[in-house]
Amino acid sequence: MTKRFQVVGIGNAIVDVITQCDDNFVANMGIEKGIMQLVEKDRGEMLYGAMENRWQAPGGSVANTLAGLGNLGLSTGFIGRVADDALGKFYAHEMTEDGTVFTNAPVAGAELPTSRSMIFVTPDGERSMNTYLGVSSEISGDDVHEETARDTDVMFLEGYLYDKDKGKAAFDRAAKITHEAGGKVGLSLSDPFCVERHRADFRRFVKEMDFVIGNELEWASLYETDLSAALEQASNECGLVVCTRSGSDVVLVRGGEEATVPVTRIDPVDTTGAGDQFAAGFLYGYATGRDLETCGRMGIIAAGEVITHLGPRPEADLKDLFRKNGVAL
Repeated sequence: MTKRFQVVGIGNAIVDVITQCDDNFVANMGIEKGIMQLVEKDRGEMLYGAMENRWQAPGGSVANTLAGLGNLGLSTGFIGRVADDALGKFYAHEMTEDGTVFTNAPVAGAELPTSRSMIFVTPDGERSMNTYLGVSSEISGDDVHEETARDTDVMFLEGYLYDKDKGKAAFDRAAKITHEAGGKVGLSLSDPFCVERHRADFRRFVKEMDFVIGNELEWASLYETDLSAALEQASNECGLVVCTRSGSDVVLVRGGEEATVPVTRIDPVDTTGAGDQFAAGFLYGYATGRDLETCGRMGIIAAGEVITHLGPRPEADLKDLFRKNGVAL
Protein backbone atom coordinates (compact mmCIF):
# COMPACT_ATOMS: atom_id res chain seq x y z
CA MET A 1 0.00 0.00 0.00
CA THR A 2 1.33 3.43 -0.94
CA LYS A 3 2.08 5.61 2.05
CA ARG A 4 1.21 9.28 2.34
CA PHE A 5 4.86 10.35 2.70
CA GLN A 6 8.02 9.15 1.05
CA VAL A 7 10.17 10.92 3.66
CA VAL A 8 9.28 12.43 7.03
CA GLY A 9 11.92 14.34 8.98
CA ILE A 10 12.06 15.21 12.65
CA GLY A 11 14.31 18.06 13.72
CA ASN A 12 14.77 21.58 14.97
CA ALA A 13 12.46 24.14 13.37
CA ILE A 14 14.76 27.14 13.13
CA VAL A 15 14.37 30.38 11.20
CA ASP A 16 17.70 31.15 9.50
CA VAL A 17 18.58 34.84 9.59
CA ILE A 18 21.48 35.45 7.18
CA THR A 19 23.80 38.36 6.51
CA GLN A 20 27.11 38.89 4.76
CA CYS A 21 30.02 40.41 6.69
CA ASP A 22 33.82 40.52 6.76
CA ASP A 23 36.26 38.64 8.98
CA ASN A 24 36.84 41.70 11.18
CA PHE A 25 33.16 41.82 12.07
CA VAL A 26 33.19 38.13 13.05
CA ALA A 27 36.27 38.64 15.22
CA ASN A 28 34.99 41.83 16.86
CA MET A 29 31.67 40.20 17.74
CA GLY A 30 33.41 37.23 19.37
CA ILE A 31 31.89 34.81 16.87
CA GLU A 32 33.78 31.55 16.34
CA LYS A 33 34.19 31.27 12.60
CA GLY A 34 32.95 28.33 10.58
CA ILE A 35 31.01 26.39 13.21
CA MET A 36 27.57 26.28 14.82
CA GLN A 37 27.42 27.67 18.35
CA LEU A 38 24.43 27.62 20.67
CA VAL A 39 23.68 31.00 22.24
CA GLU A 40 21.38 32.18 24.99
CA LYS A 41 18.43 34.47 24.36
CA ASP A 42 20.23 37.74 25.26
CA ARG A 43 23.21 37.10 22.99
CA GLY A 44 20.88 35.97 20.25
CA GLU A 45 18.98 39.25 20.44
CA MET A 46 22.25 41.23 20.43
CA LEU A 47 23.58 39.42 17.36
CA TYR A 48 20.24 39.77 15.59
CA GLY A 49 20.33 43.53 16.20
CA ALA A 50 23.89 43.75 14.79
CA MET A 51 22.96 42.17 11.46
CA GLU A 52 22.71 44.48 8.44
CA ASN A 53 20.78 43.66 5.25
CA ARG A 54 19.57 40.45 6.82
CA TRP A 55 17.11 38.10 5.21
CA GLN A 56 15.31 35.13 6.67
CA ALA A 57 14.26 31.67 5.56
CA PRO A 58 12.92 28.56 7.26
CA GLY A 59 15.89 26.45 8.32
CA GLY A 60 17.05 23.66 10.56
CA SER A 61 19.14 20.83 9.18
CA VAL A 62 16.47 18.24 8.46
CA ALA A 63 13.96 20.88 7.38
CA ASN A 64 16.47 22.08 4.76
CA THR A 65 16.85 18.50 3.58
CA LEU A 66 13.09 18.18 3.20
CA ALA A 67 13.04 21.37 1.10
CA GLY A 68 15.56 19.73 -1.23
CA LEU A 69 13.42 16.61 -1.44
CA GLY A 70 10.41 18.78 -2.24
CA ASN A 71 12.42 20.34 -5.06
CA LEU A 72 12.93 16.79 -6.33
CA GLY A 73 9.22 16.02 -6.18
CA LEU A 74 9.00 13.65 -3.22
CA SER A 75 6.08 13.79 -0.78
CA THR A 76 7.45 15.00 2.54
CA GLY A 77 6.36 15.81 6.08
CA PHE A 78 8.11 17.58 8.94
CA ILE A 79 7.77 16.99 12.67
CA GLY A 80 8.92 20.17 14.40
CA ARG A 81 7.92 22.69 17.04
CA VAL A 82 7.41 26.45 16.62
CA ALA A 83 5.66 29.02 18.77
CA ASP A 84 2.51 30.83 17.66
CA ASP A 85 4.50 34.04 17.11
CA ALA A 86 5.46 35.96 13.97
CA LEU A 87 8.53 33.83 13.20
CA GLY A 88 6.64 30.61 13.95
CA LYS A 89 3.80 31.50 11.62
CA PHE A 90 6.34 32.51 8.97
CA TYR A 91 8.10 29.17 9.36
CA ALA A 92 4.96 27.03 9.10
CA HIS A 93 3.72 29.00 6.08
CA GLU A 94 7.03 28.79 4.21
CA MET A 95 7.42 25.05 4.83
CA THR A 96 3.92 24.49 3.46
CA GLU A 97 4.63 26.74 0.46
CA ASP A 98 7.75 24.64 -0.24
CA GLY A 99 5.55 21.53 -0.45
CA THR A 100 6.31 19.93 2.92
CA VAL A 101 3.42 19.12 5.24
CA PHE A 102 4.06 20.83 8.60
CA THR A 103 2.45 18.21 10.81
CA ASN A 104 2.45 20.14 14.10
CA ALA A 105 0.51 23.41 14.50
CA PRO A 106 2.34 26.39 16.05
CA VAL A 107 2.15 26.14 19.85
CA ALA A 108 -0.20 28.75 21.34
CA GLY A 109 1.00 30.26 24.61
CA ALA A 110 4.50 28.73 24.35
CA GLU A 111 6.87 29.92 27.09
CA LEU A 112 9.78 30.11 24.64
CA PRO A 113 9.84 31.92 21.26
CA THR A 114 10.43 30.32 17.89
CA SER A 115 14.04 29.26 17.38
CA ARG A 116 16.36 31.25 15.17
CA SER A 117 19.95 30.99 13.90
CA MET A 118 21.97 34.11 13.10
CA ILE A 119 24.28 33.16 10.22
CA PHE A 120 27.22 35.38 9.28
CA VAL A 121 28.68 34.62 5.84
CA THR A 122 32.25 35.85 5.19
CA PRO A 123 33.75 36.49 1.72
CA ASP A 124 35.32 32.99 1.63
CA GLY A 125 31.85 31.42 1.81
CA GLU A 126 32.27 30.17 5.38
CA ARG A 127 29.20 30.50 7.54
CA SER A 128 29.32 31.06 11.28
CA MET A 129 26.06 30.01 12.89
CA ASN A 130 24.83 31.31 16.24
CA THR A 131 21.70 29.42 17.19
CA TYR A 132 19.14 30.18 19.88
CA LEU A 133 17.13 27.00 20.16
CA GLY A 134 13.98 28.39 21.78
CA VAL A 135 10.84 26.30 21.57
CA SER A 136 12.12 23.81 18.98
CA SER A 137 14.39 22.19 21.58
CA GLU A 138 11.30 21.25 23.61
CA ILE A 139 10.13 18.72 21.03
CA SER A 140 9.05 15.48 22.72
CA GLY A 141 7.37 12.18 22.05
CA ASP A 142 4.01 13.94 22.29
CA ASP A 143 4.89 15.83 19.09
CA VAL A 144 5.32 12.58 17.14
CA HIS A 145 1.85 11.69 15.92
CA GLU A 146 1.43 7.99 15.24
CA GLU A 147 -0.39 8.52 11.95
CA THR A 148 2.56 10.57 10.62
CA ALA A 149 5.32 8.18 11.72
CA ARG A 150 3.41 5.15 10.46
CA ASP A 151 2.54 6.64 7.08
CA THR A 152 6.07 7.19 5.70
CA ASP A 153 8.54 5.09 3.74
CA VAL A 154 11.55 6.79 5.40
CA MET A 155 11.95 8.59 8.74
CA PHE A 156 15.00 10.89 8.96
CA LEU A 157 16.23 12.02 12.39
CA GLU A 158 18.36 15.07 13.23
CA GLY A 159 21.11 14.29 15.74
CA TYR A 160 20.97 17.75 17.31
CA LEU A 161 17.69 16.82 19.03
CA TYR A 162 19.58 14.40 21.26
CA ASP A 163 20.64 17.35 23.41
CA LYS A 164 17.53 16.89 25.56
CA ASP A 165 15.87 13.81 27.02
CA LYS A 166 12.57 14.92 25.44
CA GLY A 167 14.27 14.81 22.04
CA LYS A 168 15.58 11.30 22.68
CA ALA A 169 12.05 10.21 23.55
CA ALA A 170 10.77 11.72 20.29
CA PHE A 171 13.45 9.82 18.35
CA ASP A 172 12.67 6.53 20.07
CA ARG A 173 8.95 6.89 19.44
CA ALA A 174 9.36 7.91 15.79
CA ALA A 175 11.83 5.10 15.04
CA LYS A 176 9.70 2.47 16.77
CA ILE A 177 6.46 3.40 15.00
CA THR A 178 8.06 3.74 11.56
CA HIS A 179 9.91 0.44 11.85
CA GLU A 180 6.79 -1.37 13.06
CA ALA A 181 4.96 -0.06 9.98
CA GLY A 182 7.69 -1.43 7.68
CA GLY A 183 9.48 1.87 7.01
CA LYS A 184 13.18 2.69 7.09
CA VAL A 185 14.79 4.96 9.68
CA GLY A 186 18.01 6.96 9.36
CA LEU A 187 20.04 9.42 11.39
CA SER A 188 22.20 12.46 10.69
CA LEU A 189 25.11 12.71 13.15
CA SER A 190 24.80 16.53 12.82
CA ASP A 191 28.23 17.72 14.03
CA PRO A 192 31.35 16.47 15.89
CA PHE A 193 30.44 18.34 19.08
CA CYS A 194 27.00 16.73 19.04
CA VAL A 195 28.67 13.32 18.68
CA GLU A 196 31.01 14.03 21.59
CA ARG A 197 28.11 15.02 23.82
CA HIS A 198 26.12 11.87 23.05
CA ARG A 199 28.69 9.29 21.98
CA ALA A 200 27.41 6.40 24.08
CA ASP A 201 23.77 7.00 23.11
CA PHE A 202 24.65 7.42 19.44
CA ARG A 203 26.71 4.22 19.46
CA ARG A 204 23.63 2.32 20.67
CA PHE A 205 21.23 4.14 18.37
CA VAL A 206 23.33 3.59 15.23
CA LYS A 207 22.81 -0.15 15.59
CA GLU A 208 19.07 0.35 15.14
CA MET A 209 19.41 2.53 12.02
CA ASP A 210 18.90 1.52 8.39
CA PHE A 211 21.30 4.32 7.38
CA VAL A 212 23.45 6.95 9.08
CA ILE A 213 24.94 10.08 7.45
CA GLY A 214 28.00 11.80 8.89
CA ASN A 215 31.19 13.54 7.87
CA GLU A 216 34.70 12.25 8.50
CA LEU A 217 35.10 14.14 11.78
CA GLU A 218 31.79 12.86 13.11
CA TRP A 219 32.51 9.21 12.26
CA ALA A 220 36.01 9.36 13.72
CA SER A 221 34.64 10.98 16.89
CA LEU A 222 31.85 8.42 17.23
CA TYR A 223 34.28 5.50 17.40
CA GLU A 224 37.27 7.45 18.78
CA THR A 225 39.59 6.09 16.11
CA ASP A 226 40.85 6.90 12.61
CA LEU A 227 38.36 7.19 9.77
CA SER A 228 39.13 3.85 8.10
CA ALA A 229 38.67 1.89 11.32
CA ALA A 230 35.57 3.91 12.21
CA LEU A 231 33.86 3.17 8.89
CA GLU A 232 34.72 -0.51 9.14
CA GLN A 233 33.18 -0.72 12.59
CA ALA A 234 30.16 1.31 11.54
CA SER A 235 29.52 -0.92 8.54
CA ASN A 236 29.32 -3.90 10.90
CA GLU A 237 26.74 -2.16 13.08
CA CYS A 238 24.59 -0.03 10.76
CA GLY A 239 22.60 -0.91 7.66
CA LEU A 240 24.17 1.75 5.41
CA VAL A 241 27.05 4.07 6.26
CA VAL A 242 27.43 7.39 4.43
CA CYS A 243 30.57 9.49 4.95
CA THR A 244 31.15 12.91 3.41
CA ARG A 245 34.67 14.37 3.45
CA SER A 246 34.64 18.15 2.93
CA GLY A 247 35.20 18.32 -0.80
CA SER A 248 36.88 14.91 -1.10
CA ASP A 249 35.38 11.60 -2.22
CA VAL A 250 32.17 10.46 -0.54
CA VAL A 251 32.20 6.91 0.81
CA LEU A 252 29.08 4.71 1.10
CA VAL A 253 29.24 1.24 2.67
CA ARG A 254 26.47 -1.35 3.00
CA GLY A 255 27.66 -4.72 4.25
CA GLY A 256 30.26 -5.95 1.78
CA GLU A 257 29.24 -3.35 -0.82
CA GLU A 258 31.17 -0.07 -1.05
CA ALA A 259 31.08 2.94 -3.36
CA THR A 260 33.56 5.81 -3.48
CA VAL A 261 32.15 8.78 -5.36
CA PRO A 262 34.46 11.63 -6.50
CA VAL A 263 33.69 15.27 -5.76
CA THR A 264 34.41 18.15 -8.13
CA ARG A 265 35.60 21.10 -6.05
CA ILE A 266 33.68 24.37 -6.37
CA ASP A 267 34.63 27.76 -4.93
CA PRO A 268 31.72 28.34 -2.55
CA VAL A 269 29.64 31.47 -2.25
CA ASP A 270 28.03 30.17 0.96
CA THR A 271 28.49 26.69 2.44
CA THR A 272 25.27 26.94 4.47
CA GLY A 273 23.18 23.85 3.83
CA ALA A 274 25.83 21.83 1.96
CA GLY A 275 25.45 18.82 4.25
CA ASP A 276 21.68 19.21 4.36
CA GLN A 277 21.38 19.18 0.58
CA PHE A 278 23.81 16.28 0.25
CA ALA A 279 21.36 14.43 2.48
CA ALA A 280 18.49 15.49 0.21
CA GLY A 281 20.15 14.13 -2.91
CA PHE A 282 21.20 10.94 -1.14
CA LEU A 283 17.73 10.40 0.33
CA TYR A 284 16.09 10.92 -3.05
CA GLY A 285 18.24 8.12 -4.41
CA TYR A 286 17.67 5.95 -1.34
CA ALA A 287 13.90 6.44 -1.30
CA THR A 288 13.62 5.64 -5.02
CA GLY A 289 15.77 2.49 -4.85
CA ARG A 290 18.98 3.66 -6.56
CA ASP A 291 22.37 1.97 -6.16
CA LEU A 292 24.97 3.32 -3.74
CA GLU A 293 27.00 5.19 -6.33
CA THR A 294 23.93 6.93 -7.76
CA CYS A 295 22.76 7.91 -4.26
CA GLY A 296 26.19 9.42 -3.63
CA ARG A 297 26.29 11.25 -6.95
CA MET A 298 22.84 12.72 -6.36
CA GLY A 299 23.97 13.96 -2.95
CA ILE A 300 27.11 15.57 -4.37
CA ILE A 301 25.20 17.35 -7.15
CA ALA A 302 22.62 18.73 -4.70
CA ALA A 303 25.34 19.93 -2.31
CA GLY A 304 27.26 21.48 -5.21
CA GLU A 305 24.21 23.52 -6.23
CA VAL A 306 23.49 25.00 -2.81
CA ILE A 307 27.02 26.34 -2.21
CA THR A 308 26.85 28.46 -5.39
CA HIS A 309 24.42 30.95 -3.81
CA LEU A 310 23.36 32.38 -0.47
CA GLY A 311 21.00 30.31 1.63
CA PRO A 312 20.59 26.66 2.64
CA ARG A 313 18.00 25.55 0.08
CA PRO A 314 18.26 24.81 -3.63
CA GLU A 315 17.38 27.47 -6.19
CA ALA A 316 17.88 25.41 -9.37
CA ASP A 317 15.84 22.41 -10.51
CA LEU A 318 17.82 19.51 -9.01
CA LYS A 319 16.34 16.92 -11.35
CA ASP A 320 17.50 19.03 -14.28
CA LEU A 321 20.99 19.15 -12.74
CA PHE A 322 20.96 15.37 -12.33
CA ARG A 323 20.18 14.98 -16.02
CA LYS A 324 22.88 17.47 -17.04
CA ASN A 325 25.40 15.53 -14.96
CA GLY A 326 24.47 12.23 -16.56
CA VAL A 327 22.51 10.75 -13.66
CA ALA A 328 19.58 8.73 -14.95
CA LEU A 329 16.18 9.46 -13.43
